[in-house]
Amino acid sequence: MKVTVSRKAHFNAAHRLYRKEWSFEKNDEIFGKCNNPNFHGHNYELIVSVTGEIDKKTGYVIDMKILKDIIKSKVEDAFDHKNLNLEVLEFKDLNPTAENIAVVIYNKIKPELSVDLGLEITLYETPRNFVTYSGN
Repeated sequence: MKVTVSRKAHFNAAHRLYRKEWSFEKNDEIFGKCNNPNFHGHNYELIVSVTGEIDKKTGYVIDMKILKDIIKSKVEDAFDHKNLNLEVLEFKDLNPTAENIAVVIYNKIKPELSVDLGLEITLYETPRNFVTYSGN
């Protein structure tokens, strides 16, 4: 029997959505106010969900303290109060859209989990805009 457990986390980060090879006008047309050259920020809400079999000895899918520590070291410490474009290596040449941020978070967390566990990342950029990625 597979069960999914989830942990919520939060981080604040600034970013600018743009493509270096496009003119300011083209970036503005595509990304609108998210193309602000002075950047803008979000209060991101993150839900990390892990799916797997319940361990017969512990009763856990994953120890939530371990999941908490992974999220803190791989996401919160790396992204919180940072300018994603300027301070986070993964976004040096990758537009930090919510979609791309979710995939980067997935790729940072997945290697930390047992191979038999599934992972799903849900990232809220705003209370109304969110993305979900599960590696498929």
